[in-house]
Amino acid sequence: MASSHNHFTKSRSNLSNMSDATEPGRPSVPGKVKFSRRTNSGRYVSYSRDDLDSELSSADYANYTVHIPPTPDNQIMDPSISQKVEEQYVSNSMFTGGFNSATKAHLMDKVIETETSHPQMAGSKGSSCAIPGCDAKVMSDGRGQDLLPCECDFKICRDCFVDAVKSNGGICPGCKEQYKNTDLTDMDDGYSQQRLPGPEGSGSKMERRLSLMKSTNKSVLMRSQTGDFDQNRWLFETSGTYGYGNAFWTKDGNLGSNKDGGDGDGEGVEMQDLMNKPWRPLTRKLKIPAAIISPYRLLIFIRVVVLALFLTWRIKHQNQDAIWLWGMSVVCELWFAFSWLLDQLPKLCPINRATDLQVLKEKFETPTPSNPTGKSDLPGLDVFVSTADPEKEPPLVTANTILSILAAEYPVEKLSCYVSDDGGALLTFEAMAEAASFANIWVPFCRKHVIEPRNPESYFSLKRDPYKNKVKSDFVKDRRRVKREYDEFKVRINGLPDSIRRRSDAYHAREEIKAMKMQRQNRDDELLEPVKIPKATWMADGTHWPGTWLSPGSDHSKGDHAGIIQVMLKPPSDEPLHGVSEGFIDLTDVDIRLPLLVYVSREKRPGYDHNKKAGAMNALVRASAVMSNGAFILNLDCDHYIYNSEAIREGMCFMMDRGGDRLCYVQFPQRFEGIDPSDRYANHNTVFFDVNMRALDGLMGPVYVGTGCLFRRIALYGFDPPRSKEHSSGCCSCCFPRRKKKNHLSEENRALRMDDDDDEEMSLSLVPKKFGNSTFLIDSIPVAEFQGRPLADHPSVKNGRPPGALTIPRELLDASTVAEAIAVISCWYEDKTEWGTRIGWIYGSVTEDVVTGYRMHNRGWKSVYCVTKRDAFRGTAPINLTDRLHQVLRWATGSVEIFFSRNNALLASPKMKILQRIAYLNVGIYPFTSIFLIVYCFLPALSLFSGQFIVQTLNVTFLVYLLIISITLCLLALLEIKWSGISLEEWWRNEQFWLIGGTSAHLAAVLQGLLKVVAGVEISFTLTSKSGGDDVDDEFADLYMVKWTSLMIPPITIMMVNLIAIAVGFSRTIYAVIPQWSKLIGGVFFSFWVLAHLYPFAKGLMGRRGRTPTIVYVWSGLVAITISLLWVAINPPAGTTDIGGAFSFP
Repeated sequence: MASSHNHFTKSRSNLSNMSDATEPGRPSVPGKVKFSRRTNSGRYVSYSRDDLDSELSSADYANYTVHIPPTPDNQIMDPSISQKVEEQYVSNSMFTGGFNSATKAHLMDKVIETETSHPQMAGSKGSSCAIPGCDAKVMSDGRGQDLLPCECDFKICRDCFVDAVKSNGGICPGCKEQYKNTDLTDMDDGYSQQRLPGPEGSGSKMERRLSLMKSTNKSVLMRSQTGDFDQNRWLFETSGTYGYGNAFWTKDGNLGSNKDGGDGDGEGVEMQDLMNKPWRPLTRKLKIPAAIISPYRLLIFIRVVVLALFLTWRIKHQNQDAIWLWGMSVVCELWFAFSWLLDQLPKLCPINRATDLQVLKEKFETPTPSNPTGKSDLPGLDVFVSTADPEKEPPLVTANTILSILAAEYPVEKLSCYVSDDGGALLTFEAMAEAASFANIWVPFCRKHVIEPRNPESYFSLKRDPYKNKVKSDFVKDRRRVKREYDEFKVRINGLPDSIRRRSDAYHAREEIKAMKMQRQNRDDELLEPVKIPKATWMADGTHWPGTWLSPGSDHSKGDHAGIIQVMLKPPSDEPLHGVSEGFIDLTDVDIRLPLLVYVSREKRPGYDHNKKAGAMNALVRASAVMSNGAFILNLDCDHYIYNSEAIREGMCFMMDRGGDRLCYVQFPQRFEGIDPSDRYANHNTVFFDVNMRALDGLMGPVYVGTGCLFRRIALYGFDPPRSKEHSSGCCSCCFPRRKKKNHLSEENRALRMDDDDDEEMSLSLVPKKFGNSTFLIDSIPVAEFQGRPLADHPSVKNGRPPGALTIPRELLDASTVAEAIAVISCWYEDKTEWGTRIGWIYGSVTEDVVTGYRMHNRGWKSVYCVTKRDAFRGTAPINLTDRLHQVLRWATGSVEIFFSRNNALLASPKMKILQRIAYLNVGIYPFTSIFLIVYCFLPALSLFSGQFIVQTLNVTFLVYLLIISITLCLLALLEIKWSGISLEEWWRNEQFWLIGGTSAHLAAVLQGLLKVVAGVEISFTLTSKSGGDDVDDEFADLYMVKWTSLMIPPITIMMVNLIAIAVGFSRTIYAVIPQWSKLIGGVFFSFWVLAHLYPFAKGLMGRRGRTPTIVYVWSGLVAITISLLWVAINPPAGTTDIGGAFSFP
């Protein structure tokens, strides 16, 4: 009998065939996959793709064939059938593997305790084969209904059916009658789909995807519209086809425009016909009205001039009485002016944008001559959801996010969802399985009744009337039933920790009893020692969890476990699958298919730097490239769900519009729920998301902010944008000109190029050094680039793809594909590659998001800011003061790291525009403002203590300058409010928290950043908790919790000193022989300015209203000290004659 191990090999493109040489010292990719399953009867069953026959080898071990080899007496059946069967096996298997270990596929009887019914769901229930000794599932159709080939309804699996047809003469094992139908294709129309033949016939999976993209003389990475082979010209001018439709239906080909299968004499569509059609854009720019933007720019210019004059006047007019006070104030004011300029200059060109979803539907989902079936021609999309700790990121929150993704309005067959569990927790795994099971009810319900939002927790918590605008008569009944199911779903999710713990304890006790029995059998009379068995965490099917155990052990801890991939929901069928009227909800005209859902936990081993979230995202990029290879990637945090089901389509409008091939990502604004109505700590961050980001959209685009971002996969791979222009190499280019290499290709034709490759094509030997030695991954690169191009529906669209090119069905999953995905998420895969340095998310900073976006802009890519009418995504934000300060500390520390790294905007390439460079420079510099801000906050107190002021006297010139600067600032704020749409209160809250964060978290960030640069001290951060407070009756319980942190010391000190200084200043002035009211007023005014900004901070220290926290007693002590100082100043000691006594202040 053949071995149950198999080396999976596929014929690949020229690129992969020449680039699969591995580097010395690098481990080879595991190429063996072993299927094993523990049945209910306790037997272990192994499935292999290479077994030559199907026979019982022993009572405890059986081999069942998946493929029957072709022989003269036994011709192989339709390959699509066996692929469907194998895909079912793959989707019911948990793949594990990693460094120096074989990749194993563990077939699971069930994934969760409850039964699952959806046919795409892993571990879905189904009838078992009635053949003795076979526990396989019977064949099923797209709806999960049993396919019974005989009229006697004898239940038989696919393998046993093939054996009966081929070996037993077609006799049914049940009724012993001849099978009337032995063709599986006739039994399930969904198993086989008629495809148009490609120009070169059938080939490997990647060859079928790129049947027209092959070029024998050029590298695949450089094959885009070259002079030797022009993809579009080939389609336009020949009778070639691509998938279900070619760019223009030919007049004489046997795939002509005659849809009824005639001889092709029907009239075709000429290229001239398309040129004459009016071209409709998918997006448009909405410029800010000149009545607003012109005064805004004028005010910026006026304020710059006034600031320059004021600072010049301040430098010339020194305060000789307090030169130290004058010097500190002038230095701080110079820095503030510089910082304001960095912040204000990128705001000169704000714009708004709008999309047209109707045009998107007409172009990509409407029947046309090139797409006669009207199937979606939109590109594939992979959605990444990242989570790391189920204790701080509750599984129910993550499950709701996944449900909102599965229900999004995007072609089901083009959508894939990948969940990265960086903690490798069984709790997260089973919560995702429960979410996949509940999606069987929730997603069709959303589609039937057009539900918004499609996060069940948010939907059922809406305070508005849920029945508004609902017209279907059964909506009330359906909603009530789904609500009851969701309540049960929440109970199951919340009960998972106890369920897993009880299950593991029960299995552990059983294992201990077994071990004790074995010990007694082996040692009859000897003294028995206690049996020690590692306390494992057990899955629902009674096997060990390969990830992190509740009681960590070897190979099963957070930093030491195998890589895991589980296909929770297998890829849907290519054609819509409508439900039935019987059952839970009437789904007669509703598509019940669900998108692909994959659970991924990358391998972790001691001694490897796993690079936190950035490393997890890069593992998802590689795994998704191998499994689904969507041309675009949507990145979401586990607590950010899709609030607008059309948001993805709006983002796709920008990518698919003319010039969209030069966009690296589309950033959506972050919107938050669960924030207190007053937004005490500026959690909404509206000034940044609605002012700064809109302004950057008028330059090269907004910065990447970590979530809610739609990426172009090719941009993440480190390639330059198409049609990138040549730039001078710097200021020395005139003296030392760079030698230009001969280039026969136009810039437009070089679609995949890196800036360090000046030759016509990338050296094939360099590809594995950049991307790793996975040929699957390398072959997927040109596919993703081609699929991500805009539609070439007009001559003005450059670097486009032909219409109808993406209507071909998705390739079925097989074991070799998932095994390769396990290999690329291994801990060793990134060794000696450019992952994290140029490719994917960039490593080396706690704010990997900003650095990743900066690198793309630095290569010449542009980004777009997409503000939808209805919020695209919504998430949660920490409303507790301490959590908020720690969040700001993490961001500021990342900015300091950026400033001291090669990602400093001062070192940007010439491809980056000057204003965009200033914006990135401000990102790295703004934490340093805290040093000057703290000094300036103490200046009013020092002024009041010393009786001096920052100027000699409060003369008219100083007051006029101060008035003009203040008025221009207020007018600029009002105009920003006008063109951005934010409120005045939001602007003021932002100003307050700017000072709170600047005097606390930003200063700590600067110190930590300097420690890392100078002393090499690494910075570590914990996850921000996504859970609420302990008080379930109060939605804002976290707001009133007082959790002490050292970050609070500087603001508290500033408040104390300024309060005492105001009291001392008043007492000194009142009892002075010659009161100097001008200096008192100046000092008190600036002290109140400081205290007004710190008011939310002081309010946060007081805790909940009606309670008396410890901080109240601290404040009482401070007040007592202040009164004592006042008493000493007012009632001087005896024996003194001077008013105010002999007491003096520094």
